[in-house]
Amino acid sequence: MHGVRHFLLALQFFTRVPVTGRLAAWVGFSPAMLRASAAHFPGVGWLVGAVGAGVFLLAQSGLPGMAGAVAAALLSTIATVLVTGAFHEDGLADVADGLGGSADRIRALEIMKDSRIGAFGALALVLALGLKIALLATLAGEGAMNVATALLAAHVLSRLAPLFVIRWLPYVGGEGATSKSKPLADAIGGGALLVGVLYALPAAVLLLYTQPLVQAVAALVACVLAASYMAWVLARRLQGFTGDGLGATQQLCELAIYLALAWQI
Repeated sequence: MHGVRHFLLALQFFTRVPVTGRLAAWVGFSPAMLRASAAHFPGVGWLVGAVGAGVFLLAQSGLPGMAGAVAAALLSTIATVLVTGAFHEDGLADVADGLGGSADRIRALEIMKDSRIGAFGALALVLALGLKIALLATLAGEGAMNVATALLAAHVLSRLAPLFVIRWLPYVGGEGATSKSKPLADAIGGGALLVGVLYALPAAVLLLYTQPLVQAVAALVACVLAASYMAWVLARRLQGFTGDGLGATQQLCELAIYLALAWQI
């Protein structure tokens, strides 16, 4: 039952799915539990991906043609953003503002803590969301189910990548009470990482089974490369990770998977 509690806590922390009342009381909360719940981050991806896939399939069934595919991709993206509360998109914007706004490490971290969005963050959001919608619409040319499986796999696999960032890098997000990811500061243990991998393995198999083999392998490689790049950038510029950095990692890995799947080889 500890695993169920940790999953529900991850659901409560990483999404807007209501875990309230008696259920919330049963789940409980502590910094140690939140650390343990990080292992279930890819598991949350299954729910978010299922919502995105379901909305896309429903919209595509009534919206024909390329314009319909674009509209379905937009509606699917809106649905996933609503489910997560734009949690990871916010991280991407903050990282873009921080790293784009100053070459100084301390100043970059200060900018990332500012709740206001700047020019770099706004550009990052517009470009990332626009690219995501365009790639999903491109994938729709191979069939709506092709998009559905891509959404499922991408949302799961992209949420495994931040666990490795936590494993490899120290936390540099600060000690303030407003730092929501402070409980994640301790490195993830091998057991927790294994739980995340077990969540992600079926997603990798789903890609390999439903997508063209070359594109599926390319998508897995692209996810690894995107995660490695983000880890390198965070280590070089910030000397560690922040909660915003984890959100940006998830977004970049998700986009990398869609791009590899849509690329015609």
